Amino acid sequence: MGGRLATIGIAAAYAVILFIGAFEDRREAVADAVGMGDMAFLGALAAALWLGCVIAARPAAQAHSAINETLHPIGKWISIFALIFMVCFILLQVVMRYVFNDAPNWTEEAARFGMLWLVGLMAPIAYRHGGFVAIDMLERALSERLAALLTLVLLAMSFAVLLVMWDKGLNNHVDSLSGRGCSSTLRWPFGIEIGKCGAKFSNYYQYLALWVGVNLLILVCVELILRQGLKLVGRDAGLTPLGEDEVGSAS
Repeated sequence: MGGRLATIGIAAAYAVILFIGAFEDRREAVADAVGMGDMAFLGALAAALWLGCVIAARPAAQAHSAINETLHPIGKWISIFALIFMVCFILLQVVMRYVFNDAPNWTEEAARFGMLWLVGLMAPIAYRHGGFVAIDMLERALSERLAALLTLVLLAMSFAVLLVMWDKGLNNHVDSLSGRGCSSTLRWPFGIEIGKCGAKFSNYYQYLALWVGVNLLILVCVELILRQGLKLVGRDAGLTPLGEDEVGSAS
């Protein structure tokens, strides 16, 4: 019961942070009410959450594990369909161009749309299960304790980079002139009109893929940091092990 409450509490805390932080006007309104800069206020909320996770590392690690294990199967299936559609769009373009000499102009952008969501949703899964390319010669040469400490330092560096990507991805891409623009080729089917772009597809849905991916990567990185910290002090017994059965590893 306690683990479920921790999971619900941490998930709710992330939802509140994203609800406030994902929109500039909402972020600034709440920050002005407490007399802080918008990003400083958002950073303070996130820092308070992660400090609480460090203090209660074991239940926080289990909660992050539960959240990731809930989100990742959904992302995996969306990625599978994104890959299928991407391949179909590319094949359609090739066949129409070289067989009928009349390729539709929207297939390339549609394939790119699928690729963006494929990367954004599969990268966190690969990161969590060790599917990225790794150069581990130094780690293998060190003792087990020093190797664990080195891994923790590298995870902390990755976490810092992801925080910068969260800010830049939101403010420089999603919530930007390009992100608020309209697609030049993609249209909603059946003449449907949605939002300010009308029948055109909004670029927002494409740029959002990578920012969603960064959010999912942050969740994974926090879990890995907590796991590695517990391993370093010998308190990781009982945590669900992370195997490599979900993705192919690379080394």
